[in-house]
Amino acid sequence: MTQPAVIRRVIPRPARELPDAAARPGGMWFYLTTHKKHWLRETAVPLFLKSEHLASAVKPLRSIGRYAVDSGGFSELQYHGCWTRSARQYVDDLRRIWEHIGPYDWAAPQDWMCEPIMIQGGTVGNQHFVGTHLSIAEHQRRTVANYLELRELAPDLPIIPVLQGWELPDYERCVALYERAGIDLSREHTVGLGSVCRRQATREAAAIVTTLAGYGIRLHGFGFKTLGLAKVGHLLASADSAAWSTHARHRPALPGHTHKNCANCLPYALRWRGRVLAGLPTSHHPAPEGSSHA
Repeated sequence: MTQPAVIRRVIPRPARELPDAAARPGGMWFYLTTHKKHWLRETAVPLFLKSEHLASAVKPLRSIGRYAVDSGGFSELQYHGCWTRSARQYVDDLRRIWEHIGPYDWAAPQDWMCEPIMIQGGTVGNQHFVGTHLSIAEHQRRTVANYLELRELAPDLPIIPVLQGWELPDYERCVALYERAGIDLSREHTVGLGSVCRRQATREAAAIVTTLAGYGIRLHGFGFKTLGLAKVGHLLASADSAAWSTHARHRPALPGHTHKNCANCLPYALRWRGRVLAGLPTSHHPAPEGSSHA
């Protein structure tokens, strides 16, 4: 296994600027998660796609709206128990995506999720996890080290830091790790919140989001569903969700649609997104010091 980079201090640099939260429906940027990269040229609604799907584009595919890039870390650790792509390979992918598709809002780093099943291994439903068999502290160290390495390799790309942990004190220790490396998370325009999606509607998850948002950190919630968004969506600067696809898979197709269900259907995804945002409370997230807004 490739040894993670040694944590070093770096000078923070601003990510790509986003419009103010008050101008966004529901008070947050809400990305539809999909593997359908051609949607980038069919809708201006923000989309969230894995780097592996986007990097495979051999012809220019210009996006007409905003999008963000997922590193695919959940699958990497689930199936391999480690990252099979080096930081340099990932940066090469991100540069290819930028050139072929257009500027993205941000890209996730190659972080290390901290769910017990990801660490210990085992089976949940029909999903098998090989397990990393490392500690939460080591996952956090590797997460921060990778972010610093990516920033060093590609200071021009908007790669965001991600907070990892399991219990609230873990996340606070992760904040401290970034601080010791010279990263003030309250000045970052987007900070990912990892290992919360499977328990996002719980009291424990709400406490984590509330505490971190209280530090002035503009959080992105990975893989949030309707219950989680209803509970803490007003505290998030942004979130992504593929829950629309699961919702559609268990329901008849929309009237006039010939497919069995709408699990891969853009019109269904857009309707679902509209309903979710309409039910969210709004909240203003102040911008980092020194940034401007469109």
